[in-house]
Amino acid sequence: QVQLVESGGGLVQAGESLRLSCAASGRTSGANAMGWFRQAPGKEREFVAGISRAGGATSYSDSVKGRFTISRDNAKNTMFLQMNSLKSEDTAVYYCAASRWTYTSRASQASQYDYWGQGTQVTVSS
Repeated sequence: QVQLVESGGGLVQAGESLRLSCAASGRTSGANAMGWFRQAPGKEREFVAGISRAGGATSYSDSVKGRFTISRDNAKNTMFLQMNSLKSEDTAVYYCAASRWTYTSRASQASQYDYWGQGTQVTVSS
């Protein structure tokens, strides 16, 4: 089992930045591809960004491309999401996820991930 804990959420104004972290523990060898998802009130959970096992490949949803950057430090079992130029529509609960069987950054479906964190709230005021 892999346990994931997100941190770094908060309340910011539009145009500001936040950096989310996701710390993995347990059998971290099972955390291959990892990703960030988000869920706004009344909406379905959506893919935000993904990163490959080695960290060399990344993918992003069109809504965050150019503003968000995903990265990971495997030595510290931690994944990050740097969010710049935040907009009110970025307001959501952000979840980190890890896949046991997928190694690439292109896993954009929630069903491709086996482990999930509890989520961290990001609120962007306009």
